[in-house]
Amino acid sequence: MCSTALLLWGLMSARASHAAEPSPLAVRAARLFDGRSAKPLTDAVVLVQGNRIQAVGSGLSIPKGARVLDLGDVTLLPGLIDTHSHLLTNLDAGKGGEALSLELYVARRSTAERALLGAKLGREVLESGITTVRDLGNSGVNGDVALRDAIQRGWVVGPRISACTRALAPHGGQFGRMQGQAQGLIEQEYVTVSGVEEARRAVRQAVYDGADCIKVIADNGHNVFSVEELKVIVEEAHRRNRPVAAHTTQDESIRAAVEAGVDSIEHAYSLPDEVLAPMARKRIFLVPTDGPLEECEAFGADARDEETRLAMKARCQRFVTKGHERLRRAVAAGVRVAAGSDVYVEMPGRTRGEATIRYLSAYAEAGLSPVEVLRAATANAAELLRMQDRIGALEAGKLADLVAVKGNPLKDIAALRQVRFVMKEGQVVVDARDAEGRAQAPAP
Repeated sequence: MCSTALLLWGLMSARASHAAEPSPLAVRAARLFDGRSAKPLTDAVVLVQGNRIQAVGSGLSIPKGARVLDLGDVTLLPGLIDTHSHLLTNLDAGKGGEALSLELYVARRSTAERALLGAKLGREVLESGITTVRDLGNSGVNGDVALRDAIQRGWVVGPRISACTRALAPHGGQFGRMQGQAQGLIEQEYVTVSGVEEARRAVRQAVYDGADCIKVIADNGHNVFSVEELKVIVEEAHRRNRPVAAHTTQDESIRAAVEAGVDSIEHAYSLPDEVLAPMARKRIFLVPTDGPLEECEAFGADARDEETRLAMKARCQRFVTKGHERLRRAVAAGVRVAAGSDVYVEMPGRTRGEATIRYLSAYAEAGLSPVEVLRAATANAAELLRMQDRIGALEAGKLADLVAVKGNPLKDIAALRQVRFVMKEGQVVVDARDAEGRAQAPAP
């Protein structure tokens, strides 16, 4: 570096170090859900200083010189959290069974291409009010880490990402039976594990690759991880302060994952009664990934005849209804729920964010109250991600992730679909207010 460049760099650094701290920002709204209380604050004010919340209150005094954003008749809430996302996967549901093949998707798209797609989908998710996601694999070779870092560095706009890198899986990953050299595709998406020492090594590799969490495919239709393998994975992950998410679809794998002490059970389409008490005692979260009944309307849209379409729709409805039943049993037993969508398919006419938000309606359909659904997508989700010191609630010291929606989601969870304002770490991302609600001058 030449002497002139060094001098300029020094002058710029000196100016930056003596730059005045930005004036505080007061965000006002008719109502506020803080992430916990079932009773909303009215005439709410959130004071933001830089990227942090300074104070939250009803009718809070606004300091002199603060800028004021009066959002009007909306409900403010913490930035929402999706604990089961796949931003680098977007299968096409409109071209038949072949288009839904994950194997073909991986074979045809590089990790770089998928990361660029993830930047697009990530922005759509953020604009829907989801400021944090846990991206659980199917991201190529560390594509989720690359996207996470790009967002952190300000290269692209998107949600905060907790990345897991490639999921740990038994032989075959989540692919169908692959023949010969085609099996090499498996390692593009998964780290194959067989035995406790390979399990320990795989966790260490994931941490080295930049994982914030560890994803385990506890069963894949061909093989099921043993309790011993899962225990080693949990032990090694927890030693490095990484939570473990277990993909489970069978009773055997659910029992093994719960015994091993994972942090969350993903999907759990079957959920044996005998695991509910241990899950509650060990504070293991359930992340249900069921869609709402309205999604069943689209099933069979390209069926060859009306009878086939109705049969496919009926199967979908039975599946969703069964999911509602197991969610009710879990909540009644004291199992905590964190919201996760598992959206990885393109929804025609909807952004990824719009599709993701709709999945929260499934919890309400199952009988959870609106406040329980909101907690699942805020405070509970933040705790699962081990980020409760930074996000998940509107309170002093937390990052300034704010979302405003038209209506009152504490009465009707569908109000979350009507986003009017999104802020992430003090930066406004979406401001859909009309002219009457524009930013006011600084308080006198």
